Amino acid sequence: MSVNTNKLKKNAFRVTNKRGLTASRVRVPGGYLKAEYLGQLQEIADKYGNGLLHITSRQGFEIPGIRYEDMDKVNLLLEPIIEGLEINQDIPGTGYTAAGTRNISACIGNNVCPYANYNTAEAAKRMEKTIFPNDLHFKVAFTGCANDCIKARTQDFGIIGMTEPQYDKDRCVSCGACVKACTRKATGVLSEVNYKIERNPDKCIGCGECVLACPTGAWTRSKKKYYRLVIMGRTGKKNPRLAEDFLIWADEESIIKIVQNTYKFVENYIDRSAPGGKEHIGYIIDRVGFMEYKKWALDGVEFDDKAIVINNVYWGGVHYK
Repeated sequence: MSVNTNKLKKNAFRVTNKRGLTASRVRVPGGYLKAEYLGQLQEIADKYGNGLLHITSRQGFEIPGIRYEDMDKVNLLLEPIIEGLEINQDIPGTGYTAAGTRNISACIGNNVCPYANYNTAEAAKRMEKTIFPNDLHFKVAFTGCANDCIKARTQDFGIIGMTEPQYDKDRCVSCGACVKACTRKATGVLSEVNYKIERNPDKCIGCGECVLACPTGAWTRSKKKYYRLVIMGRTGKKNPRLAEDFLIWADEESIIKIVQNTYKFVENYIDRSAPGGKEHIGYIIDRVGFMEYKKWALDGVEFDDKAIVINNVYWGGVHYK
């Protein structure tokens, strides 16, 4: 069976190393789904695949061993999953509209983890709805705290949860647990002065270790959610590198707007002659210049007084020639 491979990949099927066989890539925003969908994936794998499922590095699924001629049937069976996970699509029953932007991944967040400062799964779904479907190659990940279990600093956009610790001196018994936790596990921004705790806000990374350590509830998380946005981390052949800070103490809406603006930037500057027509965002910024990117990224974005915008971002990494 003759197949247009570009169309196949856009429909979220993979070109495999076996002639005539493909693999269906299933998006799971935030890697969080009802267990009932696993039974539906099993049905597809047993009926049209080779009975196996692959959990991808981006927290989605691949169903290998599908014949080209069965792709339409697989798309029909995927429909309840696509609808249930609220994936944007153009025509119901035709599978995924685009597969350039990778599955939005996330750590478990405060659905389970006591360290997490926000609900990463819900944030991933909001981002998914905002930017999908899209054929541009973006990687976005959410992590609940500075521990960065999702490896946000290897993404194009990594969103790291922060909290501004709230201190109630009347509940404090001067046990020093928070100071010890901050010194051993974080950045050592707490000190005891006259039997009460002082925090250096300029060096606080908003991790929330003090909140977890306090036995009396003198420290609590702020009601307002804050985030650190790190940008343009990547793996790859030429220059793998970690993402660097761009925003600190930012709000979610500002970050979403910046990601949307970046799509416009890439559409304007992308080199379509690059392999697969998918020049990586980081290489585009390297070529065009960070200051030009920053102008596009911050267009129309309004921050509150607490937000910090890094003036210029420099990346290192390993350079291969």
